[in-house]
Amino acid sequence: MAGMIADHASAASSRPPEDIRPAIRIEALRKTYAASGREPEKVALKGVDLTIPQGSIFGLLGPNGAGKSTLINIMAGLVRKTAGRVEIWGFDQDVNPRQSRAAIGVMPQELNIDPFLSPRVSLEVQAGLYGVPRRERWTDELLEFVGLTEQAEAYARNLSGGMKRRLLMAKALVHRPQVLVLDEPTAGVDIGLREMLWTNVRRLNREGMTIILTTHYLEEAQDMCDEIAIIDRGALITRAPTRELLAMTDRKTLVIDPGPGALPTFQLPEGVTATRRPDGALALAYAPSRLRADEVLDALRGADIPILDVATEEANLEDAFRELTRT
Repeated sequence: MAGMIADHASAASSRPPEDIRPAIRIEALRKTYAASGREPEKVALKGVDLTIPQGSIFGLLGPNGAGKSTLINIMAGLVRKTAGRVEIWGFDQDVNPRQSRAAIGVMPQELNIDPFLSPRVSLEVQAGLYGVPRRERWTDELLEFVGLTEQAEAYARNLSGGMKRRLLMAKALVHRPQVLVLDEPTAGVDIGLREMLWTNVRRLNREGMTIILTTHYLEEAQDMCDEIAIIDRGALITRAPTRELLAMTDRKTLVIDPGPGALPTFQLPEGVTATRRPDGALALAYAPSRLRADEVLDALRGADIPILDVATEEANLEDAFRELTRT
């Protein structure tokens, strides 16, 4: 099943000539939901500008209600924008709506599967909705790719939650899109399915597919994504390579092994916080821009606290996310 993306010739053959064009280009995108009943008018997106490069694994993060789902649904052609411009794989949604929709596939968070259709029939129906000719369909390969060959003829209602998520991924790939959006793909799934999903995602990306990932598991975004954009309250608040985003957080932690027993009262330099962990380790968080590690250690030595071992923990994506969104 090598080259699964390259084999596709419908959407890709009609796209403009390839250059440095990004996979996604969004300019001044706004979405306002009109007032309804007692619900006031709501501005979901406030002039978002965003470009996503071809071939990347791109993280789209933000708190609940930040506007991520609205942005995804607009890209997928499921929600009308209020203003702005959206270009998918070189196709302007307003000028070439069919081609732009053909270039993107979305694995939604919700398990929206017909319970009375088998996985095989679900994929055939989905392919028909996208206008994929029968000779170009790859249903059997897709079922094998997501690990549903043995369940191909079973009713979807009898599938486990994890198997339903596999089917959602297969449905998003039936038309071999150039861009795949994964909306909270591992929410509530077991470790085995999560590993299978990321193995498949990396394989698709190696073959040239652009991946857009939303997730509340920030360690996944940190591990998977080349770049990350954070949306909060309908606005894009930052966008940076993952390593640069981590560097924005001015925080390190010294983890000290003081040995067994209670610790004497001690005073730390201003801005340092101390936490005793369940394993007995003493975690000292500080801002490296304002304080050196040896100053923290000197304070412990001055209080006669044993230092049997010491390790350093760098800030992670969760730290950066909380700092930037102030959650």
